[in-house]
Amino acid sequence: MSKLYIVPTPIGNLEDMTFRAIRILKEADLILAEDTRTSGKLLKHFEIGTHMHSHHMHNEHKTIENVLARLKAGETIALISDAGTPAISDPGFLLTRACVENGINVECLPGATAFVPALVNSGLPNDKFVFEGFLPEKKGRQTRYLELAEESRTMILYVSPHKLLKTLAEFITYFGADRQLCVSRELSKLHEENVRGTAQEVLTHFEKTAPRGEIVVVLAGKPFVKEAKKSKFSNQNDTQNTAS
Repeated sequence: MSKLYIVPTPIGNLEDMTFRAIRILKEADLILAEDTRTSGKLLKHFEIGTHMHSHHMHNEHKTIENVLARLKAGETIALISDAGTPAISDPGFLLTRACVENGINVECLPGATAFVPALVNSGLPNDKFVFEGFLPEKKGRQTRYLELAEESRTMILYVSPHKLLKTLAEFITYFGADRQLCVSRELSKLHEENVRGTAQEVLTHFEKTAPRGEIVVVLAGKPFVKEAKKSKFSNQNDTQNTAS
């Protein structure tokens, strides 16, 4: 029976590859890879000989019909990205939607993704959170910041290392210098680092130490401020003023 498998791959540490993911990739008729050169190293490491086709953000609109045709013909296809779970700030959504619309089975394996460990080890509330991914580059960026300024849930963002300083400075502008956050970089890798503190403290840290590698930022939501209750004395004064 044909099926599209969404297969997460390690975000850095190859030991995070699951036994099931390896089996599915070996048994599939075809693997769709974001970058066949990057994925080729992964497949070689796990001795997976399945044929690959390129499937990325620049060609996914053109390749979907061919993939659907192969699935309808009974093939089993696995989709992987360079790292982590496909469709999370990576190609995958369009193909998944097309399969659902055409009655083709889709199954996503559990596995590595960067934002979950970043959220959990941040020390910030994780009972409710918002995944923002990458913010708009220019158009709509300010508007999105103004909307997020009112967000009370913990926010998770992906930030390129060369844009981290600018982004942290923008956080100070829109959220305040005292807003708590955590910058996680190189998760699961040898030089993993989690920098926690206020927006100003974290900015100061990275001004001294240039940020490198894959980065996830976990940002505390807008603090809930209770409306100050009037004291008993104030109420008495209000009553006296009204009476007079």
